[in-house]
Amino acid sequence: MNLSSLKPAEGSVQTRKRIGRGPGSGLGGTSTRGHKGAKSRSGYSKKIGFEGGQMPIQRRLPKFGFKNINRVEYRAVNLSSLQEIAEKNNLTRISKAEFVEAGLVSKNDLVKILGNGTLSAKIEVEANAFSKKAEEAITAAGGSIVKL
Repeated sequence: MNLSSLKPAEGSVQTRKRIGRGPGSGLGGTSTRGHKGAKSRSGYSKKIGFEGGQMPIQRRLPKFGFKNINRVEYRAVNLSSLQEIAEKNNLTRISKAEFVEAGLVSKNDLVKILGNGTLSAKIEVEANAFSKKAEEAITAAGGSIVKL
């Protein structure tokens, strides 16, 4: 150990400048807040979207559109995907678990089978909803549907 390697103890030196601790600190007086105005006062907090007294953009722009609170959102799965899953895993019954395993839907999603593609495998399909074309294609291939 020598004098050039001496350091203060960990945590003993403050690197943050402490404002508002009198004129001797060099940061007393207005404490970096400037003179007068809302920002100089204690308790000041800028509101979200505040634009300095100018009419905020969310009030200048008109409201538009409609959001249906009763909308039911489905994840679409096509017949071509059913065919792939059936061939790949050699299945005769496809449920939601197989869709999740294949990465087509998440476990909380509602599933709707759509009629895009062809289906040659005879399979029983479990889903929340089916399009008419998909229903016809599954029954035509000799399979069956189960609505959850």
